[in-house]
Amino acid sequence: MSDFDSLAQAVFHGDFDGVVSATKNLLDRGVNPLDVINKGLLAGMDIVAPKFKAGEMFVPEVMMCAKALGEGMKIVQPLLSSSEAASAGTVVIGTVAGDLHDIGKNLVVMILKSGGFNVIDLGVDVSPEGFVNAIKEHSPQIVGMSALLTTTMVNMKKTLDAMEAAGVRDKVKVIIGGAPVSQSFADEIGADGYAPDAMAAKELCAKIIKG
Repeated sequence: MSDFDSLAQAVFHGDFDGVVSATKNLLDRGVNPLDVINKGLLAGMDIVAPKFKAGEMFVPEVMMCAKALGEGMKIVQPLLSSSEAASAGTVVIGTVAGDLHDIGKNLVVMILKSGGFNVIDLGVDVSPEGFVNAIKEHSPQIVGMSALLTTTMVNMKKTLDAMEAAGVRDKVKVIIGGAPVSQSFADEIGADGYAPDAMAAKELCAKIIKG
């Protein structure tokens, strides 16, 4: 097993100490920090993704893997030049008004950060105005809205309407997710995309940024 494989396996197993040790070992040997990220840390999440989609891993385990990856990123990030550290894009994300659920949203935040995105997490129970103000302040390429209750799904449409009224709707791509949400609902309210889970959200955001 190569040192990159060892690091990827440590991420996959949520082994914080193993991730820190393997990351430092590679860097101490002069390995390019970007290679440590791409061939080691992110490669670990590439093992996780299909298992999560297949139902072989669950949210708590994926969150542990993402946190382990984060420990490695903390070590590598300061070594990247400003050009190398350039974000994959900026995503504003939040759970819509009236909804206090955040486990799924928090997982999306961690997965997006692991993919190099700059993520502005607005938290839960975010009003339409809260999303609009965040767009004006942070100029994101993407806005992600989450809802776990059928009763709060309507606030996704209200938020889109508020963006339209404020003149910022055409400045961003809006993606939605959450247990009761579907592609047909996304089409119905005029969202730009739907992601059934955190891994799909990262893939969708990457696709949007690449255009």
